[in-house]
Amino acid sequence: MRKLLLLLTLTITFATTRSYATTWDEPWADQVIKGSTSFVLAKVVAADEKQGITIQVIKTLGGTVLKDSLTITDFYLLYICSTSGGHGPEFHTEPIDSCYFFIQQNKDGKYCIATPTAGYEYVVDGNVRATFRHTYHQALVPVTVYEQAMTAIFNNYHGLPYDKDGISSFIKEQLSKRPAGFGEDEINTFFLQHVALECVHHLKLAADENLILPFLNYDNFHSQVSAARALVAYNTNSSRQALLNVISDTTRRGFVQVMCIESLAELDAKELKPALEKLEKDASDEEDGFGGNIMDPRICTNVPSTKEALKALIAKL
Repeated sequence: MRKLLLLLTLTITFATTRSYATTWDEPWADQVIKGSTSFVLAKVVAADEKQGITIQVIKTLGGTVLKDSLTITDFYLLYICSTSGGHGPEFHTEPIDSCYFFIQQNKDGKYCIATPTAGYEYVVDGNVRATFRHTYHQALVPVTVYEQAMTAIFNNYHGLPYDKDGISSFIKEQLSKRPAGFGEDEINTFFLQHVALECVHHLKLAADENLILPFLNYDNFHSQVSAARALVAYNTNSSRQALLNVISDTTRRGFVQVMCIESLAELDAKELKPALEKLEKDASDEEDGFGGNIMDPRICTNVPSTKEALKALIAKL
C-alpha cells in the first residue's frame, strides 16, 4: 500500500501545488509515443518554467540517437483549452538524476516534449512513475520492466523490431496470476499486471484470450479499463461478446464502458450494430472522465459519455 500511496501523493502534489491559468487536453500514451522521434534516459540538469529543460542524455533506447546535452524548449501535442492573465504553458519538470523522455525534434530543429505534463517519466527509488495509458493513470514500475516494455512499444509504433518472445513471456507470466488489487502484499503484482495488459493493447500481441477476461470482470476499475483496452488484440466472437456484455451492464462505470466501445470500434464489429443501436437508446449521457482537482491543468481532457461513444461507433459501422 505504501507504493500506491506514494504514487497518489506524487500525482496529487503535482496537481495542486500551483494555480494554473492555462489548461490543455492531455494526450494518451499512444499519441505521445507515436509523435516522438527519440526515447531516451537522461539527467535533468536544469529546468526553467519559461526557457525549458536542459538534459544530459545517458542513453537512447529507441528512435533517433541523441547524445550529450540538449535543451527542450517546446511541445508537440499541446492543445490549449483555456488561458487567462497572460499565462502561457510552462515547463513543470524539475532537476533529477534519472528521467525518461519521449522527444520530438520538430521541423525547426527544436527539441520538444508532448505537453508540460506528458512525455517524461521520473525514476523514483528504482521505480519509474510510468504512463502506459494516460498521465492521470500512472504506475510505479521497476526500471528493468519499464525499459523492456516501453522500448517494445516505442519500436512497434515506429515500425522497428523488438523482442516479441521476451515481452510475450512477461505478459504470460503476469496474466497467469490471479488479478491483484491494492493490498500491501499485492500492489507490486497489480502494477506489473497493469503493464502486461497495456502491452497487449499497444503491441496487439494476442496471447491466450482467456488470460485477459478475468481482469475485465475483476472488481477493480483499473484492471477493467486495461482489460477492455487489451481485448482490441482479439478479433474473436468471444472477445467482442465480452466487450458487449460490459457495455450492456448498467452497473459498470461509464469510463470502462467507453473503453470497451473504443475497442469494438477498432474491431469493426458490424454484426453487433443492431444490439449497439438498442443499447444507445437508453445509454447514460453522463460523463465519467478522469476526475482530478479542478486546478489541474489537464482538467479539460475529454472522455465521452457512454451514449456519445455509442453514437460515434454506430455511425462508423
